Amino acid sequence: MQLDVFTLVPHAFAWLTEQRPVAAVLGDELDLRLFNYRDFTPLTGGQVDDEPYGGGAGMVLRVDVVAAAVDAVYGGIPDHRVVALTPQGRQLTQAVVEELAAEERLTLLSARFEGFDERVLIHLASDAISIGPYVLSGGELPAMVVTDAIARRLPGALSEESGLVESFSAELEGGLEYPHYTRPAEFRGWRAPDVLLSGDHRRIDEWRKEQSRLRTPQ
Repeated sequence: MQLDVFTLVPHAFAWLTEQRPVAAVLGDELDLRLFNYRDFTPLTGGQVDDEPYGGGAGMVLRVDVVAAAVDAVYGGIPDHRVVALTPQGRQLTQAVVEELAAEERLTLLSARFEGFDERVLIHLASDAISIGPYVLSGGELPAMVVTDAIARRLPGALSEESGLVESFSAELEGGLEYPHYTRPAEFRGWRAPDVLLSGDHRRIDEWRKEQSRLRTPQ
């Protein structure tokens, strides 16, 4: 997959090349490209944002700046999916991650300050995604969340068993997994469930499915 991220803070993504399992697929199954809006802005002094018409708190990423960056990289609006990261987008779930991971090419537009000029969402992006019903200082963290989640679903990033667990979680629509326990079996009187210590894989699988169902919001 070729994954392009447009951002004002490209160096914030450096950890992706060092963090496993993300780093395990970078340069192999995932071609991650980072583009700085400031490198393409048609405005003087590297300006990328402005006050919104009608007033209001904060600054907004300008539509001409985003358009200039997209035009410079693709020669116009690309045919592949362009995702704007905004609290107004559809909620990121494991099902959405699977959908995005199936794309051959994908572009993420991260905002800053109070978000995008609305014309970015209407005319330059073909999709909008939110990582939660809250507002952050910028789109870098959402972009990293989406990138990490996608990278985990690409070949070679995870063991086969881990991938199956995540697929099962997605089927539950809640995206929640079963509880995990590791050694020691008992610590400060806190004991791991006996079923996990039994070695009976059929019972263990049934217990995990039941726990996943209990954790899924109704």
